[in-house]
Amino acid sequence: MADRQRRSLRLRTRVTLFFSLTALVASLALAVVTYGVARNFLVDQRSKVIEAQAISNATLVRTTLLGPPVPQDSDIGDLVLSLKRSGEGFAFLDVENAGEFGDARFQRSSYPPQLMNVVAQGGGATQRFSVDGEPYMAVGIDIPAAHAQYYEAVPLSDTDNALRTISNALGIGALVTTIFAGALGWSTSRRLLRPISRVATAAGEIASGGLDTRMAPEADPDLARLVKSFNDMADAVQTRFEREARFASDVSHELRSPITALTAAVEVLDGRRVDLPERSQQALDVVVGQVRRFDQMVMDLLELSRIDAGSTELLREEVDIGELVSRIAQRYGFGDTPIEIDPKVPRTVRVDKLRFERILANLLDNAREHAGGPSRVKVEPHGRHGIALSVDDAGPGVARGERARIFERFARGSAARHRVGTGLGLALVAEHAQAHGGEAWVEDRPGGGARFKVSFAEVA
Repeated sequence: MADRQRRSLRLRTRVTLFFSLTALVASLALAVVTYGVARNFLVDQRSKVIEAQAISNATLVRTTLLGPPVPQDSDIGDLVLSLKRSGEGFAFLDVENAGEFGDARFQRSSYPPQLMNVVAQGGGATQRFSVDGEPYMAVGIDIPAAHAQYYEAVPLSDTDNALRTISNALGIGALVTTIFAGALGWSTSRRLLRPISRVATAAGEIASGGLDTRMAPEADPDLARLVKSFNDMADAVQTRFEREARFASDVSHELRSPITALTAAVEVLDGRRVDLPERSQQALDVVVGQVRRFDQMVMDLLELSRIDAGSTELLREEVDIGELVSRIAQRYGFGDTPIEIDPKVPRTVRVDKLRFERILANLLDNAREHAGGPSRVKVEPHGRHGIALSVDDAGPGVARGERARIFERFARGSAARHRVGTGLGLALVAEHAQAHGGEAWVEDRPGGGARFKVSFAEVA
């Protein structure tokens, strides 16, 4: 089914083809009818003219044969030749007891036998035939008073040429009409689909975070209904999203006070752990670990809620990338981790220091929590003017089916399912990477383990 959807034509193409095929069928039907009418008319008119001329010529021959003075054979031959001397065909006369008269190029054998049989039986007839590929119309008239039969053969090439010209003109007209209809269909579909394109553009902007995007009003009543429905839907989505984001922010903010107090109380107890029995110390370790995890989760939720609300801006500033990476690693207790800066990376880059620190710190913490610690940090070029930050580890790696999902909120890989963590660290990495115009992903590290990478666009 997916293959059929990929193979299906675009709506605009289908509309254009519909217009074109409709115009083609209509044009061809009109061309066939027009050609038939024109052909019948031209052939009928030409036949009438030929028959009338043949009758007139036969009358002249009859008068000559019957009238005084009695004509000689040479006179009859000259008369027959003169009847078609203009080049519009050939004449042939068969006189009983006198012989045959006509052009040497067009004798009895040139005429259709069926026609001559009808005339020989005392009738008159017409028939179309061809000689050497040229079309002719033959007329035969019996002259019983003179015991003769008169025949004429008139070429129809002019009529056929006229019909061929009409046919070509109709074909060209059908082609031009089809092309024009296709262009009209393309233009019409483009105009009709323009509101849908605007809907798609607006929906894309909303999907990318522009929740305040709305469509402009339309004068057309049908389109106005579409615009109103879309804008109402966008209002509902924005209201619900803002309400949920505000709820998460409010909950996280309200939890800060009790968490702070709880953390302080736990720290006091932890400071006097030597006064507690061994089992109480074990319970205290569990409480301290969970309180710190809870505190980190609340901090991460607050940060995500600020990102969702759009209250955090990207503040780029020029920094020494090697010094920044080293300082962050030292600050979070990873000073012994090897740091590699590719020589092609500019010494000074433009990034948001706070966001960059959160990305690197979360990647380092992730490696420590789930892979026994990072094995290398590397910065290398990415794209034309960007860089990529990677953190390697020697842990179990990430299954291919989980590589996209682990960057979702509260998502965890199967290898980290029973480990301590909030499930928000990598989600924050992806959010901050997107703010820099980049992305976050994970791949296999040569030799085993995982390599988490983050790209930063336009930093040079």
